[in-house]
Amino acid sequence: MKGNFSTLIAEQRPVIVDFHATWCGPCKAQAPVLKEVAAELGEKVRILKIDVDQNNQLAAAYQVQSVPTLMVFKGGNLVYRQAGVHSKSQLLNVLRPLF
Repeated sequence: MKGNFSTLIAEQRPVIVDFHATWCGPCKAQAPVLKEVAAELGEKVRILKIDVDQNNQLAAAYQVQSVPTLMVFKGGNLVYRQAGVHSKSQLLNVLRPLF
């Protein structure tokens, strides 16, 4: 996943990376919010969901210590990182300046 991940986050459109776990309650609450953001923004944004249990090397490389952790990349650069559940408005406020 690491090589492919680097290619995906290098896109010029914003890429939201959701580091999550299947056993995580807050992660389950975050999922529908991400779907709403995707529905509203369409092709302007890409959303990647990374299961930390299945991709522990990638999670370790990005020092993910709690889930959910959301990161936003643009052009391969990390422009936002925050642990915890985000509302739709929070995410849109992070993303809109990147367009």
